[in-house]
Amino acid sequence: MRITQGTFSFLPDLTDDEIRAQIAYALEQGWPCSVEYTDDPHPRNTYWEMWGLPLFDLQDPAAVLDEVRACREEHPEHYVRVNAYDAGLGRQTVALSFLVNRPSEEPGFRLDRQEGPDRRVGYSVHSYATERPAGSRYGATGRGGGPRSNGHGGR
Repeated sequence: MRITQGTFSFLPDLTDDEIRAQIAYALEQGWPCSVEYTDDPHPRNTYWEMWGLPLFDLQDPAAVLDEVRACREEHPEHYVRVNAYDAGLGRQTVALSFLVNRPSEEPGFRLDRQEGPDRRVGYSVHSYATERPAGSRYGATGRGGGPRSNGHGGR
């Protein structure tokens, strides 16, 4: 099952040149970027692990793409996304978010139905990936811990 979260998620995976073009667009708008990753892509899991700090000072799309590549190298079996933030309203708001890496296997989700009183029916989403321990959900051997990791999910 292909996860469809963020901008461009219904399109084929973006190439590095296409990723660089989107990053360049974001930077031209004055939107700083950040890189995040997770092994739990549940739709309500909006707070992914940050790869380092948001890149507020970077204006070079190639430098942001280097961070994307480093994150993908360290977490090849995780979802990786780029977020671009717009502070135009006086607060940081995500203006653009898109996936730049996926695990080789995407097990998908199950919809659970709960019958309630007065014929009410509720639904919840269960990610098959969460049936495995964090860090090994997509065949990865560990969570971070590599030479670029500070133990908090980034550099």
